[in-house]
Amino acid sequence: MGDVLEKVPCPQCRERGADQSGDNLVKYVEGGAHCFACGYTVQSKTEVVDDDPGTTARNKKRCSSRAMVKEFEYRRLAVRGITEETCKFFGYAIGKFNGQTVHIAQYQKGTVRAQKLRFKNKDFRFLGAVKGIGLYGQHLWRDGGKQVVITEGEIDTLTVSQLQNNKWPVVSVPNGAQGASKTIAQEIEWLEQFEKVIFMFDMDEPGQTAALECAELLSPGKAYIARLPKKDPNECLLEGYGKEVIDAMWNAKAFRPDGVVDIAALCEEASSPIEVGLPWPWPSLTDKTYGRRRGELYGFGGGTGCGKSTIFKQIATFVNETEGLPIGGIFLEEPAKLTAKTLAGMKMRQRVHVPGVDYDRELLKATLQGMSGKVFLYDHFGSMGWDTIKQRIRYMAVACGIKDIFLDHLTALAAAVDDDERKAIDKIMAELSALCQELDITIYYISHLTTPSVGKPHEEGGRVYENQFRGSRSIAYWSHFMFGIERNKQSSDPTIFRVLKDRYTGDAAGLKFGLQYDLNTGLLHECDLPEKGSADKHGFKNEEEEEY
Repeated sequence: MGDVLEKVPCPQCRERGADQSGDNLVKYVEGGAHCFACGYTVQSKTEVVDDDPGTTARNKKRCSSRAMVKEFEYRRLAVRGITEETCKFFGYAIGKFNGQTVHIAQYQKGTVRAQKLRFKNKDFRFLGAVKGIGLYGQHLWRDGGKQVVITEGEIDTLTVSQLQNNKWPVVSVPNGAQGASKTIAQEIEWLEQFEKVIFMFDMDEPGQTAALECAELLSPGKAYIARLPKKDPNECLLEGYGKEVIDAMWNAKAFRPDGVVDIAALCEEASSPIEVGLPWPWPSLTDKTYGRRRGELYGFGGGTGCGKSTIFKQIATFVNETEGLPIGGIFLEEPAKLTAKTLAGMKMRQRVHVPGVDYDRELLKATLQGMSGKVFLYDHFGSMGWDTIKQRIRYMAVACGIKDIFLDHLTALAAAVDDDERKAIDKIMAELSALCQELDITIYYISHLTTPSVGKPHEEGGRVYENQFRGSRSIAYWSHFMFGIERNKQSSDPTIFRVLKDRYTGDAAGLKFGLQYDLNTGLLHECDLPEKGSADKHGFKNEEEEEY
């Protein structure tokens, strides 16, 4: 430490009642002191280190005004279960700052560059040259090796190291979870020299999120994430789970980016029998599609006035009645009160939304009241923007427990988002699909169609094709199923319901069946299609389908 100034009795030995026959505390000219009996140490005068060549004179003055604590001692941290030996090894001391007792974690790179002070109220403050201080304890270990453990705080580093007799590399990020990834990025070259880098961060959400962010910075296969039985390593130590900390280190799982899993992890789920999904209102559709599933996106397209909205609302009513779960409706082409009336009418099996139909108004009101908590509608007056709709979908799913959301229609929503319809639909479809997966819900949407370049118009029974969904090919890309609704408005023939796309098995693609509208109930019932070439009561023929 330097030239000896004097030898005096040690205050720590006196406090402990130790033998005072000798002057065990050696004081040095530089201002430091050390007791060779108990190990009590007072740091010598240390100037603030600032070896950054880019530091200005003004910045150096600012750094020197934050001069580090010069007098401190090493002693055991009883309430933390940390020994004096471990504290000495890491340079973790107890001292005074502005009259307050503080813990002092010393960061070194050659010399002590900075001190991190921990106050009783768990506030922290850095003294010295903080820029580029690296990982706490980094100076103790050689470059590279089998593995290094990284914790979220200095006390946790002392804990893990002590459990390994201070023999194997353990370090800590200096600023907790919030600034962890920045420090890891700065020290990536040092970390890459190890075969394994194990992140043993706190088990709360910020800690685990930070662990994932840090792991992504390392080379593939190098990062590992440990799972602890308690919040952090020190809590484990204090509650008698020291062995489990070591087990967590050796059993840490190799980090893989989201979506990359070992096939063995899917063993149970993949070997389970496939179950038929939730039913549709029409048996043929349920049979061929194997039902409806969560996380999927279903699109419906048809000509103007061909019954898209009626079919859509009947599916919504069926889902609501058969599943016993609430549904969400976002109908952008009509006021919410009309949607409510139509849905209630379907439940009553009466066309209460049609002028001149005689119905019991009190029964309608009672039906609407009975649907409270079961049907939620978006009153879109004033806002049809996609960002708003997306928030409402999330709210319906999370706050209202809704699993089935009906959006009518995609074209109106895209028009409200951007002048570039294709670009808007690209964005909307990608985010709708993501919402289905994230929230584990099913979203049903209606899309307008482009006018056929050849053949009959859709309003005269022209066939619907996948590439006619208006706006963007991304509609077909993101949708799990696409359905075409075909009807000749000049004929009394049934509506044709056609499956255009089936991503699930492909078995339903090409399926078509008839839907006959009941003027009394307002519902569509599955029926046989007339033979080709036959004429309806008005003389309109059911012609051969166009193939173009």
